[in-house]
Amino acid sequence: MSLTIHQQITIHQLRVDSVSNSSVLQVGSAGSIRSLSQLYNTGGFTGPAPQLGADNPLSFVPLPNPS
Repeated sequence: MSLTIHQQITIHQLRVDSVSNSSVLQVGSAGSIRSLSQLYNTGGFTGPAPQLGADNPLSFVPLPNPS
């Protein structure tokens, strides 16, 4: 079976509340969606980053407490 689809899509505003490693955002039609996950360590890091504290000058953005 062969389908031909002609579309015209106009998006004035698109709000995405959350993005995760397994998110898929589709606008329009797709023949198939294949999952792809890639994780790169381009900096050659060997451990986790240090925790930010209240005295750290890098904590500029106030985040809400998880409820």
